Amino acid sequence: MNVENASYGLTICAERVAIFKAVSEGHTKIEKIAIVSSSGEFTYPCGACRQVLNEFAGSATVILANNRGDIKTTTVKELLPHSFGPGDLA
Repeated sequence: MNVENASYGLTICAERVAIFKAVSEGHTKIEKIAIVSSSGEFTYPCGACRQVLNEFAGSATVILANNRGDIKTTTVKELLPHSFGPGDLA
């Protein structure tokens, strides 16, 4: 039986590349991140990206845009409510 899901465990999304690049260059405060879709729909970050955003940019504004020029603004907290992060580690 073949069971598929939308978990891209062996890929690195653009959001994580951007965050890790910023952190590797010494940036400690990420205030905004933009996610632009090539379609008419908004593209939201995957679960892994939401977790990384929570840990490295928890108070950041997330700007979503599509190819029609529509823009939607949200926050990491809205994308990942009740999150688990560094503060939960004992």
